[in-house]
Amino acid sequence: MPTEPAATPWLMPDLRSAALDASLDDLVAVGADLAPGTLLSAYRLGLFPMPGDVPGELLWFCPVARGVLPLDGLRVTRSLRKSLKRFEIRVDTAFDDVVAACADPSREGGWIDGSIMAAYGELHRLGWAHSVEAWSDGTLVGGLYGVEIGGLFAGESMFHRATDASKAALVGLVSLLAAAPGPRVLDVQWRTPHLASLGVVEVPRRDYLRLLDAALGSPAAFSL
Repeated sequence: MPTEPAATPWLMPDLRSAALDASLDDLVAVGADLAPGTLLSAYRLGLFPMPGDVPGELLWFCPVARGVLPLDGLRVTRSLRKSLKRFEIRVDTAFDDVVAACADPSREGGWIDGSIMAAYGELHRLGWAHSVEAWSDGTLVGGLYGVEIGGLFAGESMFHRATDASKAALVGLVSLLAAAPGPRVLDVQWRTPHLASLGVVEVPRRDYLRLLDAALGSPAAFSL
């Protein structure tokens, strides 16, 4: 079972409030820290962090249109189905390596810095953050990581070093979540063209928060 850390001292915005929900901005707060208790409080409220342009600045987002992958909506093409046979899917055997690969500074649009890596590494050691990995011939060739709280899996990033390796990890994640009881939400933050091709849809923020509240009471799939 995950270890509950000390509660955050920060007051995080609760977008369930009608007054706050009226905001049409994805960015909803600036500041706070990346302590485990702060991160868990934020995810339970539908927020996630990203570094700002100023060193040490933290931005907290709750997108007006949230990217969500329905567990019965993942698109597995014929070619991907064939590719899956090339990979061995593992869970939580190389978390730090997955995060480091996702943080590769040569990747376009990279945003994962040292503070993010350290924070999610600590969440992993407390049992809240997990990796799903694609291996080939004993080599890590793709994977993803994210935070699981009850029936919420908040996907943070993915990478691949072999064709379809990150997609194979996603298929593994969806299979794991779909086999667990209770309502589930696979949150991917924003719907990009690539994610849309895999079945990701956009959910209005208010609907996402309802789905989140229902999912938080489910047992964690990674603990079953």
